[in-house]
Amino acid sequence: MNKIDKMIKDLCPDGVPYKELKDLCVSLKKETLKITQLTKEGYPVINSGRNLYGFYSDYNNDGNAFTVAARGEYAGYLNYFEKKFWAGGLCYPYRSKDENIIRTKYAYYYLKNLEKEIRSDLVSTGGIPALNKSDLEKINIALPHTDIQDEIIKILDKFGELEAELEAELEARESQYEFWSGKIFENHMDGNTKHITDIALVKARVGWQRLTTAEYLSSGDYYLITGTDFKIDGTIDFNSCVYVTKERYDMDDNIQVHENDILITKDGTLGKIAFLNTEPDKPATLNSGVFRIKIIDKDVLPRYIYHYFNSKVFKDFVESVKTGSTIPHLTQEKLVGLDIPIPDKSEQVKIISILDRFDSLTRSLTFGIPAEIELRRKQYEYYRNKLLSFEELSVSE
Repeated sequence: MNKIDKMIKDLCPDGVPYKELKDLCVSLKKETLKITQLTKEGYPVINSGRNLYGFYSDYNNDGNAFTVAARGEYAGYLNYFEKKFWAGGLCYPYRSKDENIIRTKYAYYYLKNLEKEIRSDLVSTGGIPALNKSDLEKINIALPHTDIQDEIIKILDKFGELEAELEAELEARESQYEFWSGKIFENHMDGNTKHITDIALVKARVGWQRLTTAEYLSSGDYYLITGTDFKIDGTIDFNSCVYVTKERYDMDDNIQVHENDILITKDGTLGKIAFLNTEPDKPATLNSGVFRIKIIDKDVLPRYIYHYFNSKVFKDFVESVKTGSTIPHLTQEKLVGLDIPIPDKSEQVKIISILDRFDSLTRSLTFGIPAEIELRRKQYEYYRNKLLSFEELSVSE
């Protein structure tokens, strides 16, 4: 019997009761900020995304709180904040009503363990994905003795520290990649440049074709690629894709995805990049949040353009042209105004060779730091689930 099991037996002899989120946690202040109000430094700002929205000179909540994204592609995603932060209008911030009954961080870990179920079962599928607050607050949370909660927090914090160390190293490697890729492309800016529309087809699903999430299918013969299907290694996770009908797939062959295509997200988390090394195993098309870039100039190598889009030069361009007051957006009008440095093919090959090595080190999921992070994450999720499953010893209040 492990330590947690023994503590449950000693401290919860009649089982572990459950209470709804609304009875255990209090909803905190939130307020919308526009992109133009954000600063480079200050208090962290969280809104509807998985990552920070940015920073702000003020805060609207003290630390020891958690947030749940309310709308958009990451609706249902949870974050915990140890220190002061700003909660935007598109999230639900919470803190324990009484730390002597439930620790805020334990409530966060418990709900984080249910995150996939929250996102799949409670987030609405019509129009923009959204999570209803009343549905969220009906979730039952297991309520063991606070000594047990503290032990679970201590164990899960340790996993988080190990992952944070790896992520810090990965961030340093990515900074190196960004620095050298930026230098490489900046050195070619004074040479031959071509307008993006002269070398590539740039397409996205237009407004009248836009799909609602109600049209997404859980299985089928035609993939629909969304912004959540982009992997850290610059590929698409087709296992996570939803599906669409043949009619929807056939609607526009310009957004049907093929080998050597480059994909770029244009809403929310801007500028995530994927490169199709091979033809998808099933026909694939895009939702409205993704651009397809198909190289049409025989003197331009698609992999070279992929690395250009991953560079700081392109990221700075996106930052300079993005729109949207609450959810960032990259418009097709801005993207097609881009000029790209195009050296001769032999130089492109050299650049690809150099940056592929950096890319594999910082993004590969089969070896290196990302692979180790993925392994740690799977171990963490496994033990978190074990620690937070009280079925055999639980009773409902």
